[in-house]
Amino acid sequence: MSAHCQLTGRKPGFGHSISHSHRRTKRRFDPNIQHKRYWLPSEGRFVRLTLSTKGIKTVDKIGIERAVARLRSQGVRV
Repeated sequence: MSAHCQLTGRKPGFGHSISHSHRRTKRRFDPNIQHKRYWLPSEGRFVRLTLSTKGIKTVDKIGIERAVARLRSQGVRV
């Protein structure tokens, strides 16, 4: 399974590595994916999310309750 953020939807980007001689070879730019565990007070349990670092900042800003509600509206099982 490719590395992707559950909240923001960030996925790997693709491009070229360019050497000194300007030869191009295919490469992948992976997002910084972290597995983070949050306490969900409304359900009295922990939820484990796979988030990019931008997704973690988004959860810090809007709160875990709104983030989980957004995920559930997208059809993600949490």
